[in-house]
Amino acid sequence: MKTYTLNFSQKLPISLAEAWDFFSSPLNLAKITPPSMNFIITSDYTEKTKMYEGMIITYKVSPLFGIKMDWMTEITAVKEHQYFIDEQRFGPFKFWHHEHHFEEIDGGVLMTDKLMYGIPFGPIGTLANALIVGKQTRDIFEFREIAVEKLFGKYG
Repeated sequence: MKTYTLNFSQKLPISLAEAWDFFSSPLNLAKITPPSMNFIITSDYTEKTKMYEGMIITYKVSPLFGIKMDWMTEITAVKEHQYFIDEQRFGPFKFWHHEHHFEEIDGGVLMTDKLMYGIPFGPIGTLANALIVGKQTRDIFEFREIAVEKLFGKYG
C-alpha cells in the first residue's frame, strides 16, 4: 500500500488555550469542513465533552460524488495544549493517521497538521489519489484555513 503524507500549518492570533478548546472539540470540526462534504457528527457528544485517549467519534460524510459514508475515528493520543492524534477505524481510507500540533508563538499559536493516509484498491487507488483524492484532501485543508481565519482573524 502506498502511503501519502501532507503537512499543513497556520498561525492563529489566539491563545493556546483558545486554540486547544476549539480544535479538540469534535463538534467544531463541522464548522471548518466544506459544506460539500455533508459532514455530520453522529456521536452523542455535547459542547462540554472533553477529548480523551480512546475517544471514538463517528460521522457521516460524502467525500466523493455525494455518496454518503460512515466514518469512525479514534483519538489515540492526547497531550493537552500540545497535540492530539486521530486515526480512522472505519471509513473511506485504508489508512488514516492525523496529528494535530499546537505551539505557542509570539502573538498567537502555530497549528500544524501532519496527515498520512492510504487508499484501498492498489493501482486503482493510486490513480484515484493522483486524479481526485489528493487534490480534494488539500482542498479540504485550504477551506479549513480560510474558515479558521474567518473565525479567529488573520495572524499578524
